[in-house]
Amino acid sequence: MNTRKIEILVGLFVALGVIAFAVLALKVANSGISGSGESYLLNAKFENIGSLKARAPIKVGGVVIGRVEGISIHPQEFVPVVNMKIDANYECQFSDTTSVSILTSGILGEQYLGISPVIASESARQSCLGNEAAGSSEADELDDLFGVDSKALKNGDMIADTKSALVLEELIGQFLFNQGGE
Repeated sequence: MNTRKIEILVGLFVALGVIAFAVLALKVANSGISGSGESYLLNAKFENIGSLKARAPIKVGGVVIGRVEGISIHPQEFVPVVNMKIDANYECQFSDTTSVSILTSGILGEQYLGISPVIASESARQSCLGNEAAGSSEADELDDLFGVDSKALKNGDMIADTKSALVLEELIGQFLFNQGGE
């Protein structure tokens, strides 16, 4: 009977360990981008997304600021549209002249989105947030000087400046095709 009791206790201990591991895995998988989990959505159209997948990281200078929420086809233009979920701390921080590229980690690594940010001017940020700009900053004066009327990106906006994925197979094919003609 003593052996039976030990086997039951070991079984319960193993079962609790498996349950604890499953709960931890689910918490990590469902964790938000930031501690609060608040985010906003941006969209971008690309000619070719390569092997970009949903939940791929979105990085600025190597720092993850969001994840790819989903990928769909634009109904009229038939090009891929990438929906990006960005940490709410960055809402109204990027100008509408910001660009996004599909990049690869290493030579054959997974693809991710890299944002090359253009920081929105203070008046554009305040306008995006619904506040009136208190004064004119140096950046605002430069925008006026060069005739730039930039806005800050907010929830639901489309990033216009995109750079599609470089597909290794296509590059090799072009190289071989060009070499064959010589």
